[in-house]
Amino acid sequence: MNESKIALVTGASRGFGRSMAAHLTDAGVSVIGTYNRSATEAQEFAAQVTKNGGRLAFLQLDLSRSELFPAFAESVSRLLHDWGAQQFDYLINNAGIGFFPPYAETSEEQFDQLVAVNLKAPYFLTQRLLPLLADGGRILNLSTALTRAVVPGGSAYAAVKGAVEVLTRYQAVELADRGIRVNTLRGGATESDFGGGIMHTDAVKELSAKVIALGRIGTPDDLGAAVPALLSTAFGWANGACIELSGGQSL
Repeated sequence: MNESKIALVTGASRGFGRSMAAHLTDAGVSVIGTYNRSATEAQEFAAQVTKNGGRLAFLQLDLSRSELFPAFAESVSRLLHDWGAQQFDYLINNAGIGFFPPYAETSEEQFDQLVAVNLKAPYFLTQRLLPLLADGGRILNLSTALTRAVVPGGSAYAAVKGAVEVLTRYQAVELADRGIRVNTLRGGATESDFGGGIMHTDAVKELSAKVIALGRIGTPDDLGAAVPALLSTAFGWANGACIELSGGQSL
Protein backbone atom coordinates (compact mmCIF):
# COMPACT_ATOMS: atom_id res chain seq x y z
CA MET A 1 0.00 0.00 0.00
CA ASN A 2 1.09 3.58 -0.55
CA GLU A 3 0.02 7.14 0.06
CA SER A 4 -1.67 7.43 -3.34
CA LYS A 5 -4.48 5.20 -2.04
CA ILE A 6 -7.50 6.64 -0.24
CA ALA A 7 -9.93 4.81 2.05
CA LEU A 8 -13.30 5.85 3.43
CA VAL A 9 -14.07 4.29 6.81
CA THR A 10 -17.45 4.81 8.45
CA GLY A 11 -17.39 5.10 12.23
CA ALA A 12 -13.67 5.81 12.30
CA SER A 13 -13.47 7.84 15.48
CA ARG A 14 -13.90 4.93 17.91
CA GLY A 15 -13.49 1.18 18.33
CA PHE A 16 -12.89 -1.01 15.29
CA GLY A 17 -13.08 1.94 12.89
CA ARG A 18 -10.47 3.93 14.76
CA SER A 19 -8.09 0.97 14.76
CA MET A 20 -8.67 0.37 11.04
CA ALA A 21 -8.02 4.02 10.24
CA ALA A 22 -4.86 4.04 12.36
CA HIS A 23 -3.41 0.96 10.69
CA LEU A 24 -4.33 2.23 7.23
CA THR A 25 -2.65 5.59 7.79
CA ASP A 26 0.38 3.79 9.20
CA ALA A 27 0.47 1.88 5.90
CA GLY A 28 0.51 5.16 3.95
CA VAL A 29 -3.18 5.23 3.01
CA SER A 30 -5.06 8.52 3.29
CA VAL A 31 -8.32 8.08 5.20
CA ILE A 32 -11.67 9.83 5.15
CA GLY A 33 -13.50 8.89 8.33
CA THR A 34 -17.03 9.49 9.48
CA TYR A 35 -18.33 10.16 12.96
CA ASN A 36 -21.80 10.84 14.26
CA ARG A 37 -21.66 12.38 17.72
CA SER A 38 -18.02 11.97 18.78
CA ALA A 39 -16.70 15.16 17.16
CA THR A 40 -14.06 15.82 19.83
CA GLU A 41 -12.66 12.28 19.59
CA ALA A 42 -12.57 12.55 15.80
CA GLN A 43 -10.74 15.88 15.81
CA GLU A 44 -8.19 14.72 18.38
CA PHE A 45 -7.55 11.51 16.46
CA ALA A 46 -7.12 13.36 13.16
CA ALA A 47 -4.69 15.78 14.79
CA GLN A 48 -2.68 12.87 16.21
CA VAL A 49 -2.46 11.14 12.83
CA THR A 50 -1.44 14.38 11.10
CA LYS A 51 1.25 14.99 13.72
CA ASN A 52 2.65 11.54 12.96
CA GLY A 53 2.80 12.26 9.23
CA GLY A 54 -0.43 10.58 8.12
CA ARG A 55 -3.50 12.02 6.44
CA LEU A 56 -6.91 11.64 8.06
CA ALA A 57 -9.95 13.89 7.72
CA PHE A 58 -13.40 13.45 9.24
CA LEU A 59 -16.87 14.19 7.94
CA GLN A 60 -19.99 14.05 10.09
CA LEU A 61 -22.68 11.57 9.06
CA ASP A 62 -25.75 10.14 10.77
CA LEU A 63 -26.08 6.76 9.08
CA SER A 64 -29.66 6.38 10.24
CA ARG A 65 -30.70 9.20 7.87
CA SER A 66 -30.29 8.04 4.28
CA GLU A 67 -31.63 11.37 3.00
CA LEU A 68 -28.26 12.85 4.02
CA PHE A 69 -26.26 10.55 1.75
CA PRO A 70 -26.36 12.72 -1.42
CA ALA A 71 -24.96 15.74 0.46
CA PHE A 72 -22.39 13.52 2.14
CA ALA A 73 -21.22 12.22 -1.24
CA GLU A 74 -20.78 15.82 -2.39
CA SER A 75 -18.68 16.54 0.71
CA VAL A 76 -16.52 13.49 -0.05
CA SER A 77 -16.08 14.70 -3.62
CA ARG A 78 -14.97 18.15 -2.43
CA LEU A 79 -12.50 16.64 0.04
CA LEU A 80 -11.07 14.39 -2.65
CA HIS A 81 -10.65 17.44 -4.89
CA ASP A 82 -8.78 19.20 -2.08
CA TRP A 83 -6.48 16.17 -1.94
CA GLY A 84 -5.91 16.27 -5.69
CA ALA A 85 -8.02 13.18 -6.37
CA GLN A 86 -11.31 12.42 -8.07
CA GLN A 87 -12.00 9.00 -6.57
CA PHE A 88 -11.11 6.88 -3.56
CA ASP A 89 -9.97 3.25 -3.52
CA TYR A 90 -11.38 1.49 -0.46
CA LEU A 91 -14.77 1.66 1.26
CA ILE A 92 -15.13 0.08 4.70
CA ASN A 93 -18.71 -0.10 5.97
CA ASN A 94 -17.73 -0.41 9.60
CA ALA A 95 -20.11 1.80 11.60
CA GLY A 96 -22.96 0.05 13.32
CA ILE A 97 -25.10 -0.23 16.43
CA GLY A 98 -26.07 -3.18 18.59
CA PHE A 99 -28.98 -4.08 20.86
CA PHE A 100 -29.03 -7.45 22.61
CA PRO A 101 -32.37 -8.04 24.36
CA PRO A 102 -33.96 -11.51 24.42
CA TYR A 103 -35.89 -12.34 21.24
CA ALA A 104 -39.27 -12.16 23.02
CA GLU A 105 -38.47 -8.66 24.31
CA THR A 106 -36.99 -7.09 21.16
CA SER A 107 -39.07 -4.10 20.09
CA GLU A 108 -39.95 -3.01 16.56
CA GLU A 109 -38.16 0.27 17.24
CA GLN A 110 -34.93 -1.54 18.11
CA PHE A 111 -35.26 -3.78 15.07
CA ASP A 112 -35.89 -0.83 12.75
CA GLN A 113 -32.89 1.03 14.14
CA LEU A 114 -30.66 -1.99 13.54
CA VAL A 115 -31.90 -2.29 9.97
CA ALA A 116 -31.48 1.43 9.28
CA VAL A 117 -27.87 1.70 10.49
CA ASN A 118 -26.48 -1.80 9.91
CA LEU A 119 -28.16 -2.73 6.60
CA LYS A 120 -29.94 0.15 4.87
CA ALA A 121 -26.98 2.49 5.40
CA PRO A 122 -24.28 0.29 3.85
CA TYR A 123 -26.70 -0.66 1.06
CA PHE A 124 -27.59 2.86 -0.02
CA LEU A 125 -24.45 4.71 1.07
CA THR A 126 -22.35 2.33 -1.00
CA GLN A 127 -24.74 2.83 -3.91
CA ARG A 128 -24.42 6.61 -3.61
CA LEU A 129 -20.62 6.47 -3.41
CA LEU A 130 -20.10 4.12 -6.37
CA PRO A 131 -19.29 6.96 -8.82
CA LEU A 132 -16.51 8.06 -6.44
CA LEU A 133 -15.09 4.56 -5.93
CA ALA A 134 -12.29 3.76 -8.36
CA ASP A 135 -12.47 0.79 -10.72
CA GLY A 136 -10.46 -2.03 -9.20
CA GLY A 137 -11.31 -0.77 -5.73
CA ARG A 138 -12.32 -2.69 -2.62
CA ILE A 139 -15.40 -2.75 -0.41
CA LEU A 140 -15.27 -4.35 3.03
CA ASN A 141 -18.54 -4.89 4.93
CA LEU A 142 -18.50 -5.69 8.65
CA SER A 143 -20.39 -8.62 10.13
CA THR A 144 -20.30 -10.76 13.25
CA ALA A 145 -19.63 -14.34 14.32
CA LEU A 146 -23.16 -14.30 15.75
CA THR A 147 -24.44 -15.01 12.24
CA ARG A 148 -23.19 -18.60 12.58
CA ALA A 149 -22.96 -19.16 16.36
CA VAL A 150 -26.15 -18.47 18.31
CA VAL A 151 -25.90 -16.41 21.49
CA PRO A 152 -29.24 -15.59 23.17
CA GLY A 153 -30.02 -11.90 22.83
CA GLY A 154 -28.41 -11.52 19.43
CA SER A 155 -31.35 -12.46 17.20
CA ALA A 156 -32.09 -9.06 15.65
CA TYR A 157 -28.48 -7.93 15.41
CA ALA A 158 -27.33 -11.23 13.90
CA ALA A 159 -30.25 -11.40 11.46
CA VAL A 160 -29.43 -7.95 10.10
CA LYS A 161 -25.72 -8.77 9.83
CA GLY A 162 -26.63 -12.00 8.06
CA ALA A 163 -28.35 -9.84 5.47
CA VAL A 164 -25.14 -7.83 5.11
CA GLU A 165 -23.26 -11.04 4.31
CA VAL A 166 -25.79 -11.82 1.56
CA LEU A 167 -25.51 -8.25 0.27
CA THR A 168 -21.73 -8.69 0.00
CA ARG A 169 -22.13 -11.63 -2.35
CA TYR A 170 -24.53 -9.76 -4.61
CA GLN A 171 -22.28 -6.70 -4.68
CA ALA A 172 -19.31 -8.91 -5.53
CA VAL A 173 -21.12 -10.22 -8.60
CA GLU A 174 -22.76 -7.01 -9.77
CA LEU A 175 -19.67 -4.82 -9.34
CA ALA A 176 -17.22 -7.33 -10.80
CA ASP A 177 -17.36 -5.71 -14.23
CA ARG A 178 -15.58 -2.72 -12.67
CA GLY A 179 -12.99 -4.94 -11.01
CA ILE A 180 -14.32 -4.01 -7.55
CA ARG A 181 -13.80 -6.75 -4.97
CA VAL A 182 -16.37 -6.94 -2.17
CA ASN A 183 -15.81 -9.03 0.96
CA THR A 184 -17.14 -9.38 4.48
CA LEU A 185 -14.99 -9.07 7.58
CA ARG A 186 -16.64 -11.06 10.37
CA GLY A 187 -15.50 -10.17 13.87
CA GLY A 188 -16.09 -11.97 17.16
CA ALA A 189 -16.39 -11.06 20.82
CA THR A 190 -14.25 -7.95 21.28
CA GLU A 191 -13.60 -5.62 24.19
CA SER A 192 -14.97 -2.25 23.14
CA ASP A 193 -17.76 0.19 23.95
CA PHE A 194 -19.96 -1.32 21.23
CA GLY A 195 -23.50 -2.22 22.31
CA GLY A 196 -23.22 -0.13 25.45
CA GLY A 197 -19.94 -1.72 26.50
CA ILE A 198 -21.49 -5.15 27.03
CA MET A 199 -18.07 -6.79 26.65
CA HIS A 200 -16.43 -4.72 29.38
CA THR A 201 -17.77 -6.75 32.31
CA ASP A 202 -15.48 -9.43 33.70
CA ALA A 203 -18.25 -12.03 33.76
CA VAL A 204 -19.08 -11.57 30.07
CA LYS A 205 -15.41 -11.53 29.06
CA GLU A 206 -14.75 -14.74 31.01
CA LEU A 207 -17.79 -16.48 29.54
CA SER A 208 -16.92 -15.40 26.00
CA ALA A 209 -13.27 -16.42 26.33
CA LYS A 210 -14.35 -20.00 27.11
CA VAL A 211 -15.78 -20.44 23.60
CA ILE A 212 -12.80 -18.87 21.79
CA ALA A 213 -10.04 -21.28 20.81
CA LEU A 214 -7.28 -18.78 21.58
CA GLY A 215 -8.65 -18.31 25.11
CA ARG A 216 -9.42 -14.59 25.16
CA ILE A 217 -11.76 -12.08 23.61
CA GLY A 218 -10.46 -9.83 20.87
CA THR A 219 -9.28 -6.24 20.81
CA PRO A 220 -10.05 -3.65 18.11
CA ASP A 221 -6.47 -4.04 16.87
CA ASP A 222 -7.03 -7.75 16.22
CA LEU A 223 -9.30 -6.63 13.38
CA GLY A 224 -7.78 -3.26 12.52
CA ALA A 225 -4.28 -4.61 11.98
CA ALA A 226 -5.55 -7.03 9.33
CA VAL A 227 -7.42 -4.48 7.23
CA PRO A 228 -4.48 -3.12 5.17
CA ALA A 229 -3.69 -6.68 4.11
CA LEU A 230 -7.31 -7.54 3.32
CA LEU A 231 -7.56 -4.50 1.04
CA SER A 232 -4.23 -5.13 -0.67
CA THR A 233 -3.48 -6.92 -3.94
CA ALA A 234 -2.44 -9.93 -1.84
CA PHE A 235 -6.16 -10.56 -1.32
CA GLY A 236 -7.05 -9.66 -4.90
CA TRP A 237 -8.53 -13.09 -5.60
CA ALA A 238 -10.90 -12.84 -2.63
CA ASN A 239 -14.32 -11.72 -3.81
CA GLY A 240 -17.67 -12.37 -2.16
CA ALA A 241 -15.80 -14.03 0.70
CA CYS A 242 -16.54 -13.93 4.40
CA ILE A 243 -13.26 -13.61 6.27
CA GLU A 244 -13.62 -14.32 9.97
CA LEU A 245 -11.26 -12.91 12.58
CA SER A 246 -12.61 -14.14 15.90
CA GLY A 247 -9.76 -16.11 17.43
CA GLY A 248 -11.70 -19.30 16.70
CA GLN A 249 -15.01 -18.44 18.35
CA SER A 250 -17.54 -21.25 18.79
CA LEU A 251 -15.73 -23.66 16.49
